Amino acid sequence: MIFVKADELKKGMRLAKPIYNKNGVMLYERDSRLTEQGIISIQNFGLIGIYVLEPAEPVPPMSAEDIEFERYQTMAVFAIKEILDAVSKQKPSAKLNTFVTQLVQKYGSLDHKINFIQNLRSVEDYVYKHSLNTALLCAMMAKRMNLSEKNQTDLVTAAVLHDIGTLLIPIGLRRKSQLELTEEDLKKINTYYVAAYQMFSRDYSLDAGVKMILSVALRRIFHVGGKDDEMEKKKIPEVEILRTAYIYDQLTAMNIQEEPTSDVQAIRFLLDAGNGYDRVAVQALIHSINILEPGVCVELTNGDKGLVIIPGMYNVLQPYVLSFRDNQVYNLSTPHVAAQLQIKDIMRTMDNRHVMGIDMLKQYSGEAVHIGEYRDNKTY
Repeated sequence: MIFVKADELKKGMRLAKPIYNKNGVMLYERDSRLTEQGIISIQNFGLIGIYVLEPAEPVPPMSAEDIEFERYQTMAVFAIKEILDAVSKQKPSAKLNTFVTQLVQKYGSLDHKINFIQNLRSVEDYVYKHSLNTALLCAMMAKRMNLSEKNQTDLVTAAVLHDIGTLLIPIGLRRKSQLELTEEDLKKINTYYVAAYQMFSRDYSLDAGVKMILSVALRRIFHVGGKDDEMEKKKIPEVEILRTAYIYDQLTAMNIQEEPTSDVQAIRFLLDAGNGYDRVAVQALIHSINILEPGVCVELTNGDKGLVIIPGMYNVLQPYVLSFRDNQVYNLSTPHVAAQLQIKDIMRTMDNRHVMGIDMLKQYSGEAVHIGEYRDNKTY
């Protein structure tokens, strides 16, 4: 699977992912071959590019849940754009409450992990896609942390609105990379985050719970609104969830300018106590999305490569790994193994869905053996 910019698409290329319109109707199915008309349509949609399959590459399998997640993302980005554009102009958005309610109903009640599929972003649509993904993560994490329905709704509403400050920044300034930004640019950018903070503070239509989350979260994420030592000492679950979801999405987002941080590196960053993220919120994230699941190929710190065959039970970064070099299974949670061997990173791929034959995995995953029971074959 490779990414091709919209102006470099050629007739006959095969789509790796379906394309939907803003109503969620599929316009082009996976494995469809591009026509001249199709290329024009894709360019008219405003897409910066699409994923295509390489000539001999088979269509990667997708579960019904993965397909629905991508379809929902497409529809929701159009909806959230309308909401955020209105709010940024200080106009009321009648659709905000309905949007949040539907998102919470769909993803805030899940009792299992999902494949959190990142979407490719341009400067123009970054805020919309980032706000959507942050809201999705917040909904799932709130469920894991057993927040009340009211608190979960307030949190997701705050997540939808939290990055309005970036949307206020002129597009020319947003297009600059970190290295290109001058001291004057940084001061100017800060004024837009301050403006967003003040806008929410004066918005009497916002629920008090939403305003509280935004007030504290914007202080801690964007360093605006002055310092409130008493408030910042408190561990407010909604704020900790929003901060964690915000940075995770920011680190792992895909864009043309730079390579994203892998899930493994992002989780390692969040688990590092020195970076200041709440461990309970980070664990809620880990229990919401699939990370280092069976079928994921990894690089090990000794230079070997391997395959995850059993997830880490107590530490997501310490699964059972089948080494490609010696065909041995290593339990990375065992102290003497962990002292010498850890996961360095996942092997890079454009597609984070992993498919593994369950029957084959059983050959390596072992079986329960009771105390006093003898087995000729050591598969436990």
